[in-house]
Amino acid sequence: MAKNSATFVCQSCGAVYNRWKGKCEACGGWNTVVEETGGAHPMAGPVATRPSRAKGRIFPLEGLTGEIKEAPRTAAGMPELDRVTGGGFVKGSVILIGGDPGIGKSTLLMQASAALAKGGHRVAYISGEEAVAQVRLRAERLGLADAPVELAAETNVEDIIATLSQGRPPALAVIDSIQTMWTETVESAPGTVTQVRGSAQALIRFAKTSGTAVILVGHVTKDGQIAGPRVVEHMVDAVVSFEGDQGHHFRILRAVKNRFGPTDEIGVFEMSDKGLREVSNPSALFLAGRDLAAPGTAVFAGMEGTRPLLVEIQALVAPSPLGTPRRAVVGWDSNRLAMVVAVLEAHAGLRLGMHDIYLNVAGGLRITEPAADLAAAAALVSSLSGSPLSSDAVYFGEIGLSGSIRPVAQAPARLKEAAKLGFTRAVSPSSRDKADQPGLSVGSIGHITDMVANIAAGSPRRKAVAGRREG
Repeated sequence: MAKNSATFVCQSCGAVYNRWKGKCEACGGWNTVVEETGGAHPMAGPVATRPSRAKGRIFPLEGLTGEIKEAPRTAAGMPELDRVTGGGFVKGSVILIGGDPGIGKSTLLMQASAALAKGGHRVAYISGEEAVAQVRLRAERLGLADAPVELAAETNVEDIIATLSQGRPPALAVIDSIQTMWTETVESAPGTVTQVRGSAQALIRFAKTSGTAVILVGHVTKDGQIAGPRVVEHMVDAVVSFEGDQGHHFRILRAVKNRFGPTDEIGVFEMSDKGLREVSNPSALFLAGRDLAAPGTAVFAGMEGTRPLLVEIQALVAPSPLGTPRRAVVGWDSNRLAMVVAVLEAHAGLRLGMHDIYLNVAGGLRITEPAADLAAAAALVSSLSGSPLSSDAVYFGEIGLSGSIRPVAQAPARLKEAAKLGFTRAVSPSSRDKADQPGLSVGSIGHITDMVANIAAGSPRRKAVAGRREG
């Protein structure tokens, strides 16, 4: 009998060592190397049953031209979820979804499973973290107890595959979560790198052979990354993140990787006492309740994939009693804020070095595109001067290091969304692809100093000085 050899595997990146190390040399993580007993490789079982052959099988090679078939999809019945997946679940695909604890992953998947099951499809929900009674309690709270969803609490991958193989193949199988699964071909504890990789590989093989769409729920680390080896993200067909702040009731479903659809689409949901409610017009929801007369607020016309989105950017600039002023950012890149502040100081003559700066994207949304530079700069100048911006104006544009305002993509879609919500003015860089919108006047600016001069002209201090001069 062969003796099992002990190996040391990094739980963050999957690097293997022959002895313990305090710091992983591959990813730089501390205290992530854990001893695992070397057992059979996850592929040892299936490979051992194959007949050996002296030479490989010759397969045909085809060219780029030929018949193109669209991948068959099964619509989930939830438009926001179908938007992110590219029109529905592709048969035989595997989706890895991650998110913070308590963000609503299980609620979303329960609603999607119930919608598919009510449409006549076979759906299986396998829970490795909760008992069957707990899942039923959640379904009853959501009003989905009457949905014909097949439910089980199991963690053994071989038993799960054998059970799902009985009868007609399910249209959808939800595994909650992959970190709790274990396979008999690997001798290590559940949740380790080897077990997660082996369990995911077995479930992916089942999905490809049966045509069942499989959704794997993954835990996330403190950095927001899906826990486990990164190789699992390469093995699956799509990686989806469920984002949001538990202090807000908005939730964003975003595709990070998708082999059968776009990766720049988002789905917007609102958490309620009856579960997640789809938001068809997120711009009106993000702008609800904003203070129109307060300085330091600007409306940004952004894009999330093909969907235009209007959000409010709030800024507060206050004198700092500290030697090193604070820079606090929520929902935007802090490095981007530092660049905008440097440009305002160098080219617009503003003195922000002795001020605390706080920037917030209202609603818990996170903005990543550089088109938000102009809106953030407008909010900063408005807060510093005490001059409120026009409540019927939107801002978008990228700021260069020279102070120039550079054009951004999809300007017509941004202007169309602003006109639909009743805005009458748009401040943006000059561009050739702008489309005229009825009732919307577009003010093009070429340098950051033009915007600062326009905002400073409406400052209460300047108006008071002008009034004393006239008197």
